[in-house]
Amino acid sequence: MKLFASLLLCLWMPMALATGMTVPKLDIGKGGQCVEDAQWMRKNHMDLLKHQRDDTVHKGVRNTKHSLKGCIECHASTLDDSVTARADSFCVACHRYESVKIDCFECHSDKRKSAWLQRNAK
Repeated sequence: MKLFASLLLCLWMPMALATGMTVPKLDIGKGGQCVEDAQWMRKNHMDLLKHQRDDTVHKGVRNTKHSLKGCIECHASTLDDSVTARADSFCVACHRYESVKIDCFECHSDKRKSAWLQRNAK
């Protein structure tokens, strides 16, 4: 089912863009070059995060290339350092558009750690 939904999303997004349908407006934060191709990330980011989680929790392997922390550092808004604070925040905008619940931030912080460290440096 998850594969079908991902496939449908990948096929539907280009068609939506071609037909002029509205797609979510995202605050991409710093943006720039992503660790993977943007289209590939749209389709596979959830699997990357789950795999990274399993490697970290069960095996103690910490690879920063596909870490949730890395995503937040790059994509948190420059306005509020968050990926979930506003309707156009990076994670929230797409997940609301697709009606998908985000559960990452029930345990993890949605804020850029480097910004927190700068504000709280003594």
